[in-house]
Amino acid sequence: MNVMIVVYVVLAIIGLIFFLMFFQIFGLWLSALLSKVYINLFQLFFMRLRKVPPSVIVNAMITSSKAGLSLTRDELEAHYLAGGNVPQVTNALISADKANIALDFQQAAAIDLAGRDVFEAVQTSVNPKVINTPSVAAVAKDGIQLIAKARVTVRANIKRLVGGAGEETILARVGEGIVTSIGSAKTHKEVLENPDNISKLVLERGLDAGTAFEILSIDVADIDVGDNIGAKLQIDQANADLKVAEARAEQRRAMAVAVEQEMKAKAQEMQARVIEAEAEVPKAMAEAFRQGNLGIMDFYKMKNIQSDTDMRNSIAGPDDSRKDKDKDD
Repeated sequence: MNVMIVVYVVLAIIGLIFFLMFFQIFGLWLSALLSKVYINLFQLFFMRLRKVPPSVIVNAMITSSKAGLSLTRDELEAHYLAGGNVPQVTNALISADKANIALDFQQAAAIDLAGRDVFEAVQTSVNPKVINTPSVAAVAKDGIQLIAKARVTVRANIKRLVGGAGEETILARVGEGIVTSIGSAKTHKEVLENPDNISKLVLERGLDAGTAFEILSIDVADIDVGDNIGAKLQIDQANADLKVAEARAEQRRAMAVAVEQEMKAKAQEMQARVIEAEAEVPKAMAEAFRQGNLGIMDFYKMKNIQSDTDMRNSIAGPDDSRKDKDKDD
């Protein structure tokens, strides 16, 4: 008996669930029917089994039908199962249709599945937005640094939203164009006098190629004068040249000192050789005595001649002798 009660309770709960589900689905079907959107009641029930919220699909079909668009259940359900945002795609299609922008469901679904906000893209295409660039520093040919800021007005390009570059690419290209424009100016005064030349040169470069946006205008918002980069570079170059010259002078001085020391060493070597040669004279005289080639009288004559020579040198050059004496002291 207790088992039968449990079975009846379970069946009652299941029946209640199916009744509530059917009541909800029936309400959606009735709302669609009153909105002149014809959809099979059993398709709504099977949609629940496929884990697709019927309310999302039905509301999207009702909204699009009231806006004059014709979206099928299969398209919306397939987009939801693919991970897309059905309400957002529906709103984007309605906005594009009202703004006379060519956008079909397949293209909008592809943009949505690519991770971009398709509704925001349509809004940006209708109402262009302004992107402020960060401060861009560049140096003119006269060496003066200029710091510029620009405002870029862009409009979304629906056809290039899938696979097109984003705002970061636009900012990078605009910054590169500003640097090129300022760098090509002869003086910084030319840039300050005609800042609109920067906008013209940058726009002529076609910076929006391959991006998801179309650049409408580039306006220079502010230009400030920075440092004199040319003078700093010249000072740094002069300091570097000075250090190189000092290093070369020190190298030449060291070489001169080395040559001087080498010459002193050679002089000492030659003096040592003279002393060595003079030391051989007594040996030669002693050998001459032993062999009988030199007599006593010859030796005394030589000593007398040497003494006479020393006396004459002392008489002829007393200053030199005094200098030698002072040097010895």
